[in-house]
Amino acid sequence: MLPAPSSFGHAPVGGPLEVHLGAEAILTFAAGETMMEVYSILFAVFLGFVSGFLASIPVGPINIAIINEGARRGFGWALLIGFGAIAMEAIYCSLAFAGFSGLFTSPFLRASIELLSFLATLVFGVKYLLVRELPATTRSVERVEHRLHPHTAFMIGFVRVLGNPGVLLFWITLSATFMSHEWIADTWASKGLCVLGIAAGAAAWFIFLSFVVSLGHGKFSAKTLVRLSHATGASLLVVAVVIGVRLVRLLAHRGGPQL
Repeated sequence: MLPAPSSFGHAPVGGPLEVHLGAEAILTFAAGETMMEVYSILFAVFLGFVSGFLASIPVGPINIAIINEGARRGFGWALLIGFGAIAMEAIYCSLAFAGFSGLFTSPFLRASIELLSFLATLVFGVKYLLVRELPATTRSVERVEHRLHPHTAFMIGFVRVLGNPGVLLFWITLSATFMSHEWIADTWASKGLCVLGIAAGAAAWFIFLSFVVSLGHGKFSAKTLVRLSHATGASLLVVAVVIGVRLVRLLAHRGGPQL
């Protein structure tokens, strides 16, 4: 007769209840991980969409071109100007996010970038809040247009953003803010989804603006755009306050800055 299994020194196999509980724990953990990934994806897209929409509102060469050309040439021409701007803006956003890859491993560097993002957001907020006139173009845009001579609506929008370094600086500021606060993960997937959301938000604004302007009859004036720019400036100031409160709490928690 063969000896019992325990005589070989093996531990007794768990019963059906233990196996069931172990499988249930694994499934619960996997479901939790999946929900976190879904939430991270949706938040990255949502944050990008809101940012892209609000960032497209302030007065500038693109919105002025859409207002002028939309009333004269119609919805399609104005929308193509917006799409050209979105293409170049997506490139700027990608460069801004790529520039901060792997820079947040040091607590001191993270705190420094948070401070810079706070100051830059504050400056942009005040700038948009104090807008009083609509600049049809800038010197940098004029130089780029003189060299490239864009003729199509898409290229007009593309070149006007290309010749505006302030757009790149703006997205560097926002990308630093998002990543330093861990609103966007330091992964290419999370950054790519945020850029996709930014493009979608900008598209939503340009579609709306092109449609309203193409209707004509003074339904959307330059004065209205100035008011919307003020609203964007106020929103950026709110973001700056949130960042400032976070910095104050960090300093209070640590008992002062530590290098």
